[in-house]
Amino acid sequence: MKHIVSVNWVKEHLNELTVIDCRFHLPAPDKGRAEYNEHHISGAHYMDLNKDLSSTVRSHGGRHPLPDFQELHRKLESIGVHDEGKVLLYDDQNGAMASRLWFLLKMLGHEDVGIMNGGYSEWVKQGYPVTAEVPSQEKRGTFTFKVEEELLMDMDEVKSQLSTFESGSAYLLDAREPNRYKGVEEPIDKVAGHIPGALNFFWMENVENGKWKETEMLKARFSSLDPSKEIVVYCGSGVTACPTFLALKEAGYEKVKMYAGSWSDWISYTDNPISKIKN
Repeated sequence: MKHIVSVNWVKEHLNELTVIDCRFHLPAPDKGRAEYNEHHISGAHYMDLNKDLSSTVRSHGGRHPLPDFQELHRKLESIGVHDEGKVLLYDDQNGAMASRLWFLLKMLGHEDVGIMNGGYSEWVKQGYPVTAEVPSQEKRGTFTFKVEEELLMDMDEVKSQLSTFESGSAYLLDAREPNRYKGVEEPIDKVAGHIPGALNFFWMENVENGKWKETEMLKARFSSLDPSKEIVVYCGSGVTACPTFLALKEAGYEKVKMYAGSWSDWISYTDNPISKIKN
């Protein structure tokens, strides 16, 4: 299965898929579950960004720390995710929340995972059926997993490579909106700015009119990046970096890693350097 699939493809292959609804609203954490309870794609299970796809916030690790992988694995098996099966993810947040689970499934070694282009709104727009019925969890899957640690980079590793990023020998991409990257404003975290050497590639520029850009457009977007060099992606808390990670993969980049703790983890260490850009 491709990384990004159309709603028409999902409709045609629905019986072959384990479908997971990832809708979530950062300002209103219970809204996504409420929307799911109201109606969703038939057979879809729900996974919550805070409760399922993140662990408890601590002094370090960022606002959305990676989940306990053993616990996530147990939850995924309980809704039928298995070694030979296809997993389909959707949200209504331009792919941000679905990409988070896509990345986590990649970390657990599951390769057959796709995101529905256009999200739930596109499914409804096409007039495809929805339901309020919650599927049973009787079809337990057997999912063999091994955590792919090489996809991650922690704070110490990022810090040790600052000179590499600043020289352009490797790339550090900040997926936040430009004003947060520049340090002009910071509506969420306590400190404004960016990690020294980081380049700004705002995650919302991976999409256009609510849909992922075509592969050739994504290749053009990242054309300034040498594919032979390592790329590390971060955002505010490790969520919206995931769609940029996915977009890089879609554009053919192989040497991509995630700084999962991201900016909110970086600034939790008071001696870490910070850069700002003056207009």
